[in-house]
Amino acid sequence: MKRLLLLMIGITLFWASITTPITYEQAAAAASATAFRDTKGHWAEKTIDGMITRGILEGYPDGTFQPNATIKVDQFVKMLILSYTDLHQNGSRSWNAKFLSSLSPENQAILKQDYRYFTFTPSASGYWAKEFIDIASDLHFLNKSRYTDFQADMTRENVAEVIYYTLQETEFLEDSQFGQKMAQSYGDIKSATEREQRFIAESLVKGIMEGYPNGFFGVGEKVTRAQALVLLERLTNKSKRIPIKVSPDKLERIVPTSGGGSKIIVFPDKRMWDAYETLLQVGQLRGTNHDLFDTTLRLYKDKAEKDSVFNRPAGSTTINEEAAIWLDPQYNTYGITMRLRDGSLARNKEVVEQFANSLFGYNAITFKELFSNICAKVEKGEVVTTQHIIIGNDAVNVLVDSKAKSVIFSIATKK
Repeated sequence: MKRLLLLMIGITLFWASITTPITYEQAAAAASATAFRDTKGHWAEKTIDGMITRGILEGYPDGTFQPNATIKVDQFVKMLILSYTDLHQNGSRSWNAKFLSSLSPENQAILKQDYRYFTFTPSASGYWAKEFIDIASDLHFLNKSRYTDFQADMTRENVAEVIYYTLQETEFLEDSQFGQKMAQSYGDIKSATEREQRFIAESLVKGIMEGYPNGFFGVGEKVTRAQALVLLERLTNKSKRIPIKVSPDKLERIVPTSGGGSKIIVFPDKRMWDAYETLLQVGQLRGTNHDLFDTTLRLYKDKAEKDSVFNRPAGSTTINEEAAIWLDPQYNTYGITMRLRDGSLARNKEVVEQFANSLFGYNAITFKELFSNICAKVEKGEVVTTQHIIIGNDAVNVLVDSKAKSVIFSIATKK
């Protein structure tokens, strides 16, 4: 009777194991229970266990993982590609949906058409890593012509370069000034080329790479298998990134981006810092018919127009907001764009005037008269040519598209 009871319990547990979905946490725990003998207590043990569970990298037949062994270029590229996939219970893989949506329409088409038969496994004949490298190159994650030997060791600046170009295709690049300032704080950064410094700066400001406690970044140093897994986890999972602190005293600010993200902006002076504060305030004058992402305030006719702009296909510019006020910190330039549709000038007049009051001070009346006169003429269909006007210490360039009935006022401080 006892043996029968144990048999029934065993059968019940067996069926439960194959019918109950296994969570990522359960799988990671299972991987940890059978950890390689050289990963126990390693600083990256948790990440190694999790990434092994996802099949991003395997161990060796002798029961070791060799976390401190150097990663090769081709191995890193394979790991990069697999990091953007989902591993299913039957062992198959597919592209992660969030990753696909982050790509441009052109890159999505490359994966769906040129690599529709890709199996996410090494080539059975020829060079095993060929397709992984080709995919990364076609997506512009790396320039394969820059590598003469894909079996060479991966250096930290090599990794920073791949991270830079991958971010450029899947997210956005941060304010270069802030990143360069972070990079310059490391004692060995000058040993990298200017090009490499740009890559390193981006990896730092994104919270993906970091320097060492000794004050050096580690230019020229090789990247280990454990380090590669940690860096790829941070690249593909934003919640794992290192938090970056900003200083308002140094005119640094974290601003929201479309899609629920954020980025760091370094403003060139207090005037533009204050102008951003003004954008936060004047947008409220339009109720919910506005948004403020990066350093651009977009103004909409109504909810329908706002929804249509948000839901337009990637890369499409057929539907635009009726007005926008923008700041360009890199070139220390301000701007106002008006699309003169039915009633758009009246709806946004108060927003524009309050922004002008804040930006121009006692010269605001001159700008407001210029703005009203030109918009009124374009609205009536009169021909208005490009103009260059000096208002106080600012040069105002007026660009007109009479056919589209749109006007751009570009404002820059005179040199």
